Amino acid sequence: MKKRKKPVRKFNRKMRTKLIVLFSGIVAVLCGLIGRLMYIEYTSGDKYEKKVLSMQSYDSKTIPYQRGDIVDCSGTILATSVAVYNVILDCSIMTDREEYVEPTIAALVECFPELKREELESYAKEKKNSKYIVLARKLPYNQIQPFIELQDAVDEKGNPVHPNIKGVWFEKEYQRNYPYGKLAASVIGFTSSGNVGTTGLENYYDDVLNGVNGREYGYLNSDSDLEKTVISAQDGNTLVCSIDSNIQSIVEEKIEEFNEKYTDNYYEGDGSINTAVVIMNPNNGEILAMADYPGFDLNDPRNLEELYPKEELKNMTDEETMDVLNGLWQNFCVSATYEPGSVQKPFTVACGLETGTVKDNMTFLCDGGEQFDRWVSCVNRNGHGIETVRSTLMDSCNDAIMQMTYKIGKENFLEYQSVFGFGQKTGIDLPGEASTATLVYTADNMKPIDLATNAFGQNYNCTMVQMASAFCSLINGGTYYQPHVVTKITDAAGNTISTVEPKAVKQTVSESTSLQIKDYLYSVVTDGTGGTAKVDGYSMGGKTGTAQKLPRGTGEYLVSFMGFAPYDNPQLLIYCVVDEPNAGDEAHSYFAQNIVREILEEVLPYMNIYPDEKKTGRNKGLDVTGQNAQYTGEHKPVKKRNENQKKEEKEEETKQEQEKEEN
Repeated sequence: MKKRKKPVRKFNRKMRTKLIVLFSGIVAVLCGLIGRLMYIEYTSGDKYEKKVLSMQSYDSKTIPYQRGDIVDCSGTILATSVAVYNVILDCSIMTDREEYVEPTIAALVECFPELKREELESYAKEKKNSKYIVLARKLPYNQIQPFIELQDAVDEKGNPVHPNIKGVWFEKEYQRNYPYGKLAASVIGFTSSGNVGTTGLENYYDDVLNGVNGREYGYLNSDSDLEKTVISAQDGNTLVCSIDSNIQSIVEEKIEEFNEKYTDNYYEGDGSINTAVVIMNPNNGEILAMADYPGFDLNDPRNLEELYPKEELKNMTDEETMDVLNGLWQNFCVSATYEPGSVQKPFTVACGLETGTVKDNMTFLCDGGEQFDRWVSCVNRNGHGIETVRSTLMDSCNDAIMQMTYKIGKENFLEYQSVFGFGQKTGIDLPGEASTATLVYTADNMKPIDLATNAFGQNYNCTMVQMASAFCSLINGGTYYQPHVVTKITDAAGNTISTVEPKAVKQTVSESTSLQIKDYLYSVVTDGTGGTAKVDGYSMGGKTGTAQKLPRGTGEYLVSFMGFAPYDNPQLLIYCVVDEPNAGDEAHSYFAQNIVREILEEVLPYMNIYPDEKKTGRNKGLDVTGQNAQYTGEHKPVKKRNENQKKEEKEEETKQEQEKEEN
């Protein structure tokens, strides 16, 4: 009897259907999961990555950004950030195996002689678990290079020569460096720790110069493999300035020479309390040079040893030292206010011409001064005699200017004071610009004597940048440009981010008035009080200034000269202020004129401004004693004011200002 065969089970349709459905369901779920994961990665990948990293064993390291450079108009680097390195010891790695300790310490001592073996061995014994020990700070790359080469050395087969050097790494950071030291110190400024701009452009453009730190995350995954995630640092932007480093260096050299010339055994103290110069392009408001004296080294801004004897420094309190430093770091051209003196007179004349109250053909009789509630004298106590408008500026006649104010009136005068920007900030892109709003008169408190003295630059205050910017509008056809130092901002790769275009703020005077004022000022230099400043062979215009300081009658003056060249098409304006020249008789603008002439003798050819007049071969410069053909008075040594005298004078000045406001 045959055995019945077992029936063969068939994979019937029903089973196939179930399997397809099940497989399709699994595929659909997988696709859904993949889609969901892709969505999460796209929308929240960084967030979940950080969560995962936080649950792993990992190390993180900051990647520092590089602060942006500051360069001059031709690309010369004035401020930059240089990479430096801290030597870091991870003792937990070095002591992980006994055979790592000796080779690592030996390599450190060999490559960094300042490190002591005994100290390193104590770390190995007492700080085994420490991951971060700073062995040396802020070393340039050439000092760490020998260790890196030793650590990375390989033989012919590519195997490490020193495989047991472990636990040493280098922390990169950036240190601010100023290649030219003192050059343009008060303009550039410097940074404190943490890339914080303290003064100058470093402070004003702090956010532009600073970047954003990056981050490197290192962690061990489940297979104990080291994984890394790197977020790159974003470097700061670069400032391109209108400052020309060559012009700036000429200016600073001449200022320093003047102060050295007037600092000797005969004259006690420095050549002046302050000496400052601004050079501008009158046609767009760009600052080509801005300097004051004394300066300081941007790489060592707190060093006072060049200015004070060591014994005196030792006796200074911390508060006194900071007061001295703050005064040293201050940009006189922007932050200091003073009575400008006779450089104001062209503005008074321009106001009269614009309002029609003063005509070119008018004459005035100078008899030595004008009587108000007190006598206000002219520079020539005996009187200049008959003065035209032109000769009023040529002779710098106070009396004639005061008589003009009778015609101009205080309403017109104050209106044009505002038009020219006196009493207002210029908006220059530098920190610490002084406000002079409370240092000028209003219609309510201006008396006739105040109008008369304001007209020749006394009894109100301004800043250098305020005066220079306003003067530019007098000689460029009447356009007031906002002064500025930065012309362009670029990124770390050199791509332009933004350009600072010249900003024409307003029209101060008509073109005809501007031409007339230029013509008058040309006469001041050729035949008037400004002859000492003239550069032989060049047509120039300008105005002298001699302001008697408060309290009056002490013999202390702030003298100045404002000049421009060439006369018919000014390409630069220069303004020099000497605050209390160190001479027996301070009341002479020749001190400032000399500095201006010496600067322009080098700057004009450098700027490719060619001589446009016949040379005369005459030089009206002062000699070292402060005398010249136009002044033969005896110079007597004077002792500079001590701190108590300065304090008393400041209190007296404040008192007078308060009385003026009350009136």
